[in-house]
Amino acid sequence: MQQKSHSTLQRRKVTARSTLPLFFLLLFASLIAAYGHAEDAQGKSILVFGDSLSAAYGIDEEAGWVNLLAEQMIIRELPHRVSNASVSGETTSGGLARLPAILDQQKPDIVILELGGNDGLRGLPIRNIRQNLLAMIDLIEASGAQTILAGIQIPPNYGPRYTGPFASIFPEIAQERDLLLVPFLIEGIPEHAELMQNDGIHPVAEAQPIVVENVWPVLERAL
Repeated sequence: MQQKSHSTLQRRKVTARSTLPLFFLLLFASLIAAYGHAEDAQGKSILVFGDSLSAAYGIDEEAGWVNLLAEQMIIRELPHRVSNASVSGETTSGGLARLPAILDQQKPDIVILELGGNDGLRGLPIRNIRQNLLAMIDLIEASGAQTILAGIQIPPNYGPRYTGPFASIFPEIAQERDLLLVPFLIEGIPEHAELMQNDGIHPVAEAQPIVVENVWPVLERAL
């Protein structure tokens, strides 16, 4: 009788030991899943890297489209974070020099790249603008982030021989590198004088929600 009880006890111990690895495996899997859900809940970090069109030139910063985009995240109860590293007057060469430190500091998941307008206004070579944009895209991708390219156009008084090839840079790069593209950041604004500042280049505060409307459908695909 004692021998039988002893054998039963031994079997129970063996069974308990055999279930321990399974228990810890299930526990580990549940922790990994919980961590993944926590990461998703934190949302993505979105960095806008541009020039005066994104730096709220001539208007209050709070009225700028980047700040309005951040407010949209709150309104829509989305966990994504928006930061702005845009500088008025920035060129593609200046952006290329500045970008590595920004990527290292911000560690974004998505970068909305909005540069090239100041290059175009200065009549800089199309080839150079293209090379600088491609180099910045390489840096963004190397950091593990996704690029959304924002298309820019310059006033027609620069002549079709320059404005045409300039405007084509952005869709060509987007197609070549398989990027999401905002075709024209300020689409629907320049043709309305009341929506533009006196310089004829920068939208007024009342036009900034339109910029958000231009950006949002493309950004939503990335999110």
